This record gives sequence, C-alpha cells and structure tokens, in this order.
Amino acid sequence: MRERLARGERSFSFEFFPPKDEAGEQQLWQAITELEPFGPTFVSVTYGAGGTTRDRTVAITERIARETGLLPVAHLTCVGHTTGELEAVLDDLAEAGVRHVMALRGDPPDGPGSPWTPTEGGLTYANELVALIRDHHHDMRIGVAAFPEGHVDAPDLEHDAKVLKAKYDAGAEFAVTDMVLRASDYAGLVERATAAGADLPIIPGIMPILNLRSMERMVEFSGRELPDEVSARLRPLADDPERLRAEGITIATELCRDLLDAGAPGLHFYTLNRSRATREIFANLRITA
Repeated sequence: MRERLARGERSFSFEFFPPKDEAGEQQLWQAITELEPFGPTFVSVTYGAGGTTRDRTVAITERIARETGLLPVAHLTCVGHTTGELEAVLDDLAEAGVRHVMALRGDPPDGPGSPWTPTEGGLTYANELVALIRDHHHDMRIGVAAFPEGHVDAPDLEHDAKVLKAKYDAGAEFAVTDMVLRASDYAGLVERATAAGADLPIIPGIMPILNLRSMERMVEFSGRELPDEVSARLRPLADDPERLRAEGITIATELCRDLLDAGAPGLHFYTLNRSRATREIFANLRITA
C-alpha cells in the first residue's frame, strides 16, 4: 500500500462486513463480484465487537484471497481479547494467506457511547495492537484508523494527532479515515498529522447518504453532526426516498471530487455489502471497470 501510494498511484478500496445469514452471504458475494472489475487496491473485512465475527472474518478474507484477484485486508480489534487470543487470530489470518491487517482499538464492549474498558490480559490502545502485530508477524502490512474531526474520546484535535503518531511510530504504514463529512475536515486531519510527524498516507472514507435517519444515527455515534449544508439539501427530500437517495449520491460524488482535488491519495468506500451506490459514484467520477 505505502509503496503504491509513494509511486503516485491512487488507491480505490471497498469495505465489507461479515454477513449474519445465508441471504447476507449471497448479497456480500454479489457485491464483491460486481465491484471486483473496478480493480480496487484492496478490500477490507470488518471485525465484530468482542470478536463476535472472528471466524467469519477469517473465512471471508481467506475466500477472497483464494477465489478472487482482490487483496484482502482483515480488521482486528483489541475488544474482548487477551494478547494470546489476538496472536491466535493473527496466526489464523497468516495461515489463510492474509498479510494485511487494519489494527483498531474498537468500540467499547457495551457499544458506542459507553465507557471503554480494556480486557484483562489484553491491550488498551491501537498502537499497542500495531506493535503486537509487528512483533508477532513482522511481514504483515498494517493500516490504522484516523478521524477527520477527532476521535469521540479525544480531548482535543492535537491529542488525536498524537495518537495517530503513536500508531505510526509503532509500525502503521497507512491510515483510513472514519467517514468524511467535509473535505475541509480531511484537509485539517492531514495537516495535523503532518505537523505531529505521522508521515503515512491517509485515505478518506466515503459513505453516501442513502437514508437520512440512518446516517444521522451513525454520525451521532461518533459524536458529530451532519454539516448544515448537507442537511439543507436533504431534509426537504425526507419524504421522497428516491430523490433523497439521488441527492445523497450527488453529494458523495462532489465530496469525492473535492477530496481528490485536495490531494487525497485515494478513496475508501463503506459499501454496507452493496455495490450499487459505489458503482454510481464511480460512474459520476468516470472511473470505469
């Protein structure tokens, strides 16, 4: 990842989550099949709180590595695991042929908004997980999370930048952001990271607004609010789902253009295991399969 971006190549990537049932499994692989022709730099697979999707995450990343030409990146969190259990997960991933990991602290065990409590015998911070991965499997390539408006638990933006620097110092090679709501927030993050000495590519995360209430809840979980200029365009369409969806795609396309124009090294799409919205944005950006 770092080498590719250092050569000036842009990264376009997609994120999926392990499905809960057979119907979800079919939907996931349909999305993967429809997005694979776009040649993403990588695809990432999330990891449930407390390790609840451990086996499915490993199985999906293994299948992606085995049956597709895609590069899988497995998420791994500190939540609910001892260091020995984390090392076992890393061994499972390595055995499955997965060599890229997103190292995350993870949400609190009781859900967003609840106090963070580390697991006894486990890790407290993402930089500790980065160091564990680096020590246990030195050939793994490690990505981490970054936050355009600061992590919800950060006392201020400067402290948030220092946390990213600690992850970089521990061995992180690239970062992917939480969903970006304004291009200016992303630019501010990059500026703070550079000033703190976190010299790693930061890829902005994109989630198009297809349902206003759902997006407002997700934004609230991260301690943020939808920008007024976005709400002003979407609220008049609240009772017209199709028009609201179309406007959400337009807003996401504009955001992508602004981010790329501002020098972002690529885009990371939160797909929610569906491909249509991402494919529409790619068409608007004239990115073809």
